[in-house]
Amino acid sequence: MRRRYSRGVATKRRYDDGCGVALAMDVLGERWSVLVVRDLLLGPKRFTDLQAGLPDISPNVLSQRLRDLQTTGVLRVRTLPRPSASRVYELTEWGAELEPIVMALGLWGSRTPVMRREGEMRADSLMLSLRSAFTSQDERGWTANYEIHIGSDMFSVRIAGDRLAEMARGQSATPADAIITTDNKTLGMLVNHEEPTDAAVESGRLTLAGDVAAARRFLTAVGL
Repeated sequence: MRRRYSRGVATKRRYDDGCGVALAMDVLGERWSVLVVRDLLLGPKRFTDLQAGLPDISPNVLSQRLRDLQTTGVLRVRTLPRPSASRVYELTEWGAELEPIVMALGLWGSRTPVMRREGEMRADSLMLSLRSAFTSQDERGWTANYEIHIGSDMFSVRIAGDRLAEMARGQSATPADAIITTDNKTLGMLVNHEEPTDAAVESGRLTLAGDVAAARRFLTAVGL
């Protein structure tokens, strides 16, 4: 196979096309690359966390994709402070610019007329779906902080000025006004409008704590 060289690193299957779309595909065209980016949009992850979110990828392939994305400047490796001292992967500033592109791909793919939706949506994908579905409620002054627990995963969300201002993995330094707890399957059903919110609450698979009115306001804003 012919190899092209860029910055001293061998790359495969270059398009030899100066178009920005072709250049983007040179960076992201390998299988799994876009999904790795997707799973880093809400914050850094360790190698094992990435592997858990992409269970069908082999460790060798994941390692190669991470090296490729690091070489092309999409992500970087950072060591967390002690006592953790874990190595995590995170998007660079340039890599983070992929967020609206990945979100648009998700919306486009969800409307496919020919492919069945198969496989379980995992926590990061579900949270990104909530972000893309968020609709302003025209309530000036709506400011609230949320914790969303999906199985063992936790995310923080901040609403400010009737806008989804922040969504990130982990606990926020600001105490949550409302806590929403559920599981992947239930939230996936809610996202896909396969079950009403009240039914999930009544079954105990969706619990709302703290300011329940604020929790319901958030669920309404994301179309659940």
